[in-house]
Amino acid sequence: QVQLVESGGGLVQPGGSLRLSCAASGFTSDYYAIGWFRQAPGKEREGVSCISSSDSSTYYADSVKGRFTISRDNAKNTVYLQMNSLKPEDTAVYYCAAAEFSGSYYPTAIWEYEYDYWGQGTQVTVSS
Repeated sequence: QVQLVESGGGLVQPGGSLRLSCAASGFTSDYYAIGWFRQAPGKEREGVSCISSSDSSTYYADSVKGRFTISRDNAKNTVYLQMNSLKPEDTAVYYCAAAEFSGSYYPTAIWEYEYDYWGQGTQVTVSS
């Protein structure tokens, strides 16, 4: 059973930075992706970014491209989401999620239906 533990949320001023962490364990496949999703009050959950185990290929939603960076530390089994130039519209609960595949996976989009395992969520608030 895949388990995900998120950390790193908080309150930050516009233009500031935060780094989210997702510690993952329990994968049964060598092929998997870890994604970050977010849900703002009154809005649907949206995919933000994901990273593949195959070659660490990544995908970013247009809304965060150039500001957010996803990375992984294999030794720590942890994926990070570095968020820079934060805007008030980035305010949301951020969720880490994992998807397992039977073969190599190279993301060209991030689809919620592919992700079977979810973390508990961490609040990110961007406000002055």
